[in-house]
Amino acid sequence: MSAIPPIRYEESRLPHPSSTPPPLGALIRYTDGSPKPPARFTKKLAAWERSNGVGRLVKKEPPRPCPTWTAPASFTLHEGSFASDGVILVTIMRSHSADSALVFEVAEERKAGQVRVLLYFGGNTELLHLVESVTAAELWIAKEGYRNARFKIVGDEEGERAGGADLAA
Repeated sequence: MSAIPPIRYEESRLPHPSSTPPPLGALIRYTDGSPKPPARFTKKLAAWERSNGVGRLVKKEPPRPCPTWTAPASFTLHEGSFASDGVILVTIMRSHSADSALVFEVAEERKAGQVRVLLYFGGNTELLHLVESVTAAELWIAKEGYRNARFKIVGDEEGERAGGADLAA
């Protein structure tokens, strides 16, 4: 766990000029500030767990203007997957609004050299997978069948790669 001070998402969302938003792939911890109830209070514990947890940042969306109101910026955290015999049965994703009362902090940054498998659609980018090497990314894409997926190496965001281009799957 890094010693990064807590950041509220509304303070770090794009295009805020004073700070950098958490990057896709960062591990985000969120809390409502309440203490964890004892395990014997199962309903209270379940309610607490809905407002306190950790997830990997997989998608960020800007505010969306609608005819009668503007939907605030939002982001999606991947909290986990349930699998059986190597087949993922359920994926837990939780979306949060930027005006949420929860407090969000970066629990773990991505490591340089990791590879992000990304999917671009509708002007947004979604993190599909985070792996340790390009070979592992290529194998994952081939196994999962994402034809439009691209991958980026963490640390190469500034175009350090020749031509600054993404690697196509």
